[in-house]
Amino acid sequence: MSQVIPIHPMDDFKERSRAVLNDPGQRKNFRGAMDYLQSKRRAQFPDAEELAGLRELGSAIRRYSLATLPQLLEQLEKNLIANGVQVHWAQTPDEANAIALGIARRVQARSIIKGKSMVSEEIGFNHAMEAAGIEAFESDMGEYIVQLAGEAPSHIIMPAIHKTKQDVATLFAKEVPGVAYTEDVDELIAVGRRVLRHKFANADIGLSGVNFAVAETGTLCLVENEGNGRMCTTVPRVHIAITGIEKVVEKLEHVPPLLSLLSRSATGQAVTTYVNLISGPRKPDELDGPDEVHLILLDNGRTQAYADEELRATLQCIRCGACMNHCPVYARIGGHAYGTTYPGPIGAIISPHLLGLESTYPLAFASTLCGACVEVCPVKIPITSILVRLRNEAMARPDSEDATLRGSGAARSTSGTAVWSVWAQIYGKLGLYRLASWFMSRGRALSPTEQGAWTRSRTPLIPAAKRLRDLLKERKP
Repeated sequence: MSQVIPIHPMDDFKERSRAVLNDPGQRKNFRGAMDYLQSKRRAQFPDAEELAGLRELGSAIRRYSLATLPQLLEQLEKNLIANGVQVHWAQTPDEANAIALGIARRVQARSIIKGKSMVSEEIGFNHAMEAAGIEAFESDMGEYIVQLAGEAPSHIIMPAIHKTKQDVATLFAKEVPGVAYTEDVDELIAVGRRVLRHKFANADIGLSGVNFAVAETGTLCLVENEGNGRMCTTVPRVHIAITGIEKVVEKLEHVPPLLSLLSRSATGQAVTTYVNLISGPRKPDELDGPDEVHLILLDNGRTQAYADEELRATLQCIRCGACMNHCPVYARIGGHAYGTTYPGPIGAIISPHLLGLESTYPLAFASTLCGACVEVCPVKIPITSILVRLRNEAMARPDSEDATLRGSGAARSTSGTAVWSVWAQIYGKLGLYRLASWFMSRGRALSPTEQGAWTRSRTPLIPAAKRLRDLLKERKP
């Protein structure tokens, strides 16, 4: 089975970004949405001292979990098996899809109802199941909307944030049989509920993500607001959970601080509506729950990040989306412009490990390095430092000690290398620098008016009429 996740070529990143920038309506919608999410988050953290302490605690928990990840994964597997959960390991998206497909075929499943799961988006789960003749149906309202529209999520928390209510009304009237056009939000939600209730009742398998996996108890923690996650994990006779290997924590007591940070940073809520703790299939004396529970633990490049001490911090992420909500670049171009499952700042630093730097290096340069993402990250990931590291990797000489990642050196070009080599020679030798600056100041009238990407949004660079050296000489008494 081939990987079918719809990744756009990175060569088109600039064109997709420009298309959004030239759409005033979409820019206005995104700006309004980001301002709203920022204000909700601020309201949840009125005490700066409490926030600082909670962020430090959350960061410490995630760093500790990663430092002991190999042992925690073994402990998690042991305790999950003891609880009756079947554990599967997948190195690639193809392997993860093959495992899920094998389970589906064994139980003769015809339909799968899905809770929100970005990892399932990452591996192209829906496409793989549909190619095998199995319906994979999204039950999260945002995911349901983008699935109907044939699109990918544009935000990791709010998949349909790029859609207006008018867009959704038009979509429902077109795609849902018997539904008339209405802009009443309550009615639109009711339409989704009517469709989804039937799907829940008839699905053979429920699929979910995992927010945190607790090693000491063998517990899968899933948070949500709509109740669809709880339905997916209890109504169908088989539950498949899928998650990246980095989502493990050691103890149950480590979960509440992370939940507090997650919900307040993501949606500005004190706590999400539902917190589900799943420790196994239905027991003989229980009235509901699945007969089987499976957990697929996915690598997909995460061990590459884990092996590097600096890049390991990428795996601390708890998928709150706060970095996106505060990023000036994401707020202007939206999630689809990135062309990857995870957009925004977190996408720029995790996608190179999932897809290779050769496919994703432009994302590392799509940042102002303003540090807004670092300031709001609830687990204190040094995103800007990692972005600089990825930029250096993208420009590294393939056989050098700086080239450590898959796809390193992808942005390196012969012309660019030659230009920087000349620059280094000039700025490395005082005599050459003085001579070059003299010629530049005297020949400033010859400066080109078109200077590539620089002059698309800026005035041309023109050397000063006099060098600083000359000005200082003139000021001498």
